[in-house]
Amino acid sequence: MIALDVGLKRIGVARSILGIPIPLEPILRKNRNQASKEVAKLIKELQPKVLIVGIPRGGSSEEEMERRIKHFISLVNVPKDMKIVFIDESFSTFEAYERRHKKSANIDSIAATIILERYLVSQK
Repeated sequence: MIALDVGLKRIGVARSILGIPIPLEPILRKNRNQASKEVAKLIKELQPKVLIVGIPRGGSSEEEMERRIKHFISLVNVPKDMKIVFIDESFSTFEAYERRHKKSANIDSIAATIILERYLVSQK
C-alpha cells in the first residue's frame, strides 16, 4: 500500500513494507497533469493493493480541499481493482515537523508516512 499527502507544490509519498511505513521521495508538482502521471507511474511500479489519500478535516476550506484532492485522484489512472481510502490528515504536517530529525528530511513524505500509520492503526 502507498499513502499520499497531496499538496499544491509537492505530493508526499510513503509506502508500507511488511507493515512498516517508509517515506519515499516526494513528487514535485509542476501542474496537476504532470503530477497525476507521476503518481500513476509510481502506482504501476509498486503495484499496491490500497491507495491511502489524506484529506484535511475541519477548517474553512475543508470542502474545497476535499474536492480538489478527489479531483486530482480522479486524474490518476488507478487500476479498477485498487482500493482507494480517504482518511483524515489533520495535523499530519505539524506532526511531521515535530518528528523530523534533520533539515533535509522531506516534510511532505513524512506527513504521508503519518497518514499511512493512521490507516494501519485503524485496521487493527
